[in-house]
Amino acid sequence: MANHKSSLKRIRQEEKRRLHNRYYAKTMRNAVRKLRSTSDKSEAIALYPLVVKKIDKLAKVSTIHKNKANNLKSKLAIYINKLA
Repeated sequence: MANHKSSLKRIRQEEKRRLHNRYYAKTMRNAVRKLRSTSDKSEAIALYPLVVKKIDKLAKVSTIHKNKANNLKSKLAIYINKLA
């Protein structure tokens, strides 16, 4: 166990940040799942900007890597374009 005040504070901060990141990452993953489960093209087109916004926000603060964000957005765009 940590003995210094600063290390105890750092542990508290890291736990708080971990939970925050976990919540927003899970929310983003659920949004991606919802978009991928959509078979209606017009509904998918409407959802796409909202999902991209969530992905970009997480990439901006390095919760997810920027390349992962770009790969997700690309794959979702390809999925939407393949819908009939």
